[in-house]
Amino acid sequence: GEKVDYKSAGTAPKLEVPPDLSQITRDSRYAVPGGTVTALGYQGSQGVAPASASTAPNSIGDVRVERSGAQRWLVVNRSADQLWTPVTEFWKESGFLLTVEQANIGIMETDWAENRAKLPMDFIRSAIGRVLDSLYSTGERDKFRTRLERTAAGSTEIFISHRGMIEVYTDKTQKDQTVWQPRAADPELEAEFLRRLMLKLGVPAEQAKTVVASSTPARSSARIESANGQDVVIIDDGFDRAWRRIGLSLDRTGFTVEDRDRSQGTYFVRYVEPSAERAEQGFFTKLFGLGPAPVPLKYRISVKTQGATTSVAVLSATGTPDSSVGAQRILKLIAEDLK
Repeated sequence: GEKVDYKSAGTAPKLEVPPDLSQITRDSRYAVPGGTVTALGYQGSQGVAPASASTAPNSIGDVRVERSGAQRWLVVNRSADQLWTPVTEFWKESGFLLTVEQANIGIMETDWAENRAKLPMDFIRSAIGRVLDSLYSTGERDKFRTRLERTAAGSTEIFISHRGMIEVYTDKTQKDQTVWQPRAADPELEAEFLRRLMLKLGVPAEQAKTVVASSTPARSSARIESANGQDVVIIDDGFDRAWRRIGLSLDRTGFTVEDRDRSQGTYFVRYVEPSAERAEQGFFTKLFGLGPAPVPLKYRISVKTQGATTSVAVLSATGTPDSSVGAQRILKLIAEDLK
């Protein structure tokens, strides 16, 4: 059956959300993409010839899949300007609302949504679910960030990253209050939407499924080491692959990339530290939204290559070495995601 069938989380009760997550968006239903997309029809309308059977296993036409560990991305032999509109249309045709559309840095992001395909189809739901469907909830929400990265060869790399949160009880005994907490990213969801995006870009359905499933992972390790008195993440990759992996890792782990300078190997990011104390505030604070808002911290993520390895350092907003607790936590987040 279908792996994804998203519906807006706006019909769920208003719950407390950790400060590093955005409030759930309201009033929108999600439809599964692909039903109205015909690859051959799309190819014909664009003047693109269907891929031949002799095409390489990980490449169809001008689209190919690359992989490093659990991370996958598309490489398309088209400019980012040519791809921005069809990728935007892809998410909107899928029913998602885009809360971020920044063409200047190649980033778009959906709102929080619920994957209704995870709900069990029991007798009661099958009988009345279409009428009272809002009574059912998975207790999980997802959002997706898409990043388009230009390459020196004129092609474009497309990354789709997933972020999730789950509803949990604050008191496991009484079970009368709940909050939303982050949960691990799901690489299989990312792969599924990459496959569906390939359909939008003209790849036949069966070939897209085979290509995404059979892409061979490139093995490389990530570890924290000390260099010149500062902890850094060491990746056994050259600059190009390390730059891609760091960008996807930042998207997955909740950073807001405000800008990036590939020639200098620098990401300019904003990060909000999760606060358990804020999640445990009293009734009136939750009801009226009182209390101080979390202060976002700005950092620079520096990516430097030395021989066959690449080092990743966390710098302050001004570009100086940062050894604060927050910087150490960011290094650990990146290293864990890259393993």
